[in-house]
Amino acid sequence: MSEIMTASLTTLTDPVVWGVVIAAAVYGVAIGSMPGLTATMGVALFVPVTFWLPPVPALAGIATMVACAIFAGDIPTTLLRIPGTPASAAYAAEAHELSQQGQGGRVLGTALMASVTGGLFGALVLMSLGSRLAGIASWFSVAEYFWLYTVGLTCAVLVAPGRISLSLISLALGLLCSTVGLSAVHAEPRFTFGVPELLGGVGFIPAMVGLFGMSEVLRNALTLSPGSGGRGDAKAVSADEEVEPTGEGSSPILALACRQLCTRPVAWLRSAVIGVFVGVLPGAGADIASWVAAAASSRRGDATDDAGKIERIADACTANSSSLAAAWIPALVFGIPGDSVTAMVIGVLAMKNLDPGPDVFEKQATLVYGIYLTFMLANLVLIPVGLAAIRGAGLVMRTPPRILLPMIVLLCVVGSFAINGSLFDVGLMLVFGLVGLACDRLGIPVGPMVLGIILGGPLEERFVQTLSGGRGSLMAFVERPVAAVLAGVVATLWLAAVVRLLSRRGGR
Repeated sequence: MSEIMTASLTTLTDPVVWGVVIAAAVYGVAIGSMPGLTATMGVALFVPVTFWLPPVPALAGIATMVACAIFAGDIPTTLLRIPGTPASAAYAAEAHELSQQGQGGRVLGTALMASVTGGLFGALVLMSLGSRLAGIASWFSVAEYFWLYTVGLTCAVLVAPGRISLSLISLALGLLCSTVGLSAVHAEPRFTFGVPELLGGVGFIPAMVGLFGMSEVLRNALTLSPGSGGRGDAKAVSADEEVEPTGEGSSPILALACRQLCTRPVAWLRSAVIGVFVGVLPGAGADIASWVAAAASSRRGDATDDAGKIERIADACTANSSSLAAAWIPALVFGIPGDSVTAMVIGVLAMKNLDPGPDVFEKQATLVYGIYLTFMLANLVLIPVGLAAIRGAGLVMRTPPRILLPMIVLLCVVGSFAINGSLFDVGLMLVFGLVGLACDRLGIPVGPMVLGIILGGPLEERFVQTLSGGRGSLMAFVERPVAAVLAGVVATLWLAAVVRLLSRRGGR
């Protein structure tokens, strides 16, 4: 083992690896900062470059790009209320609200440190327990995945601000939108109204950009006075101005974020473990990890105070990043992609004549541990690159609204169009912008709606598959031990919510 680690460490002395990692970090931040441009798209554009690279630099570039893109997605989430990634929707409202109060730098600093520490934890788990944790994936059948998706949707409802009834309405609208297009189970078009572009369903990227980004533009445009040319009601987000210099040197926000993480080690560990557990499961993704960690987040005092919001953002970011490395476990051990990114990783491995599977830890041990070490390097490189991105992001909120709002509209249009190159998606984004504005007026949170659109299709597919496998018997959903445990978790969450609601009413 020591010889393998020594040989793997020599990969870090390769200037090609460092060059690829640094370039991928800058590229990942640029991709993640653009609303609508996902980490998956960034990897897809990067894959052709890997043809000319050795295996370790190629995979190191993918790992670095994804880690940086996931964090960079928090920048438009915080400053513009446009989630850079679907997982960011779990805390978009809180992050933007704190930004409007002049705490954007604190939010981004917390997100940066949570992402780095969560990513390092995931890399360490991948290195030490990768082959063992891969066995968890074998516990899950379609019934377990059904309940896992239900847990994610339940957490989205319980975590969303406001009344649970309004969150349920939002979730129902999202699930309704997920039924549009060809059914994955029956291959029949539904609710397309003769529009060919709807056969593929409602794209979650245009919906997400519209619900969060365009609705924010419309809301500000309606409240902006004709003569306003200053900063409006938004405060600057300078990384040096909005917090007191609690640390030494030029990074007081990082010092504050580190101190906050150190005061909550149990909460951090819980969130990191949630991210690893969800990441190991093929197809679960960081979205569910983020929502579940946000729901499980320990809150100090009132859940609506600034401290509680910062803590929930930190926990969600930790789980989000720790799940990234864990998603590589089923890909390396079984050749089963944990998400769309690792599906492309398997393609890169095949291009390099490397077959993932249990034997890869013996036949290609040096390569595997080299990948582990580059995961840690990727998260360490994220610190200076992320800090530079935070400082540059302060320029956004110092831009006058009459200039900033058209720029946001341009980003919304580009982000919606870039996915499929379709103007229909741009129109869809505008429609969801109006829906988001209406939800804002009615006090309906839009986070559950987004997750409903994303998970509605897989949830329906797993539901029908479970019923079919159980010959129509509902007992098929709880026959297996893990499925029964997850069903119990869902029931407990809803029971706790009902008890809390009744206790509040009784105290009035």
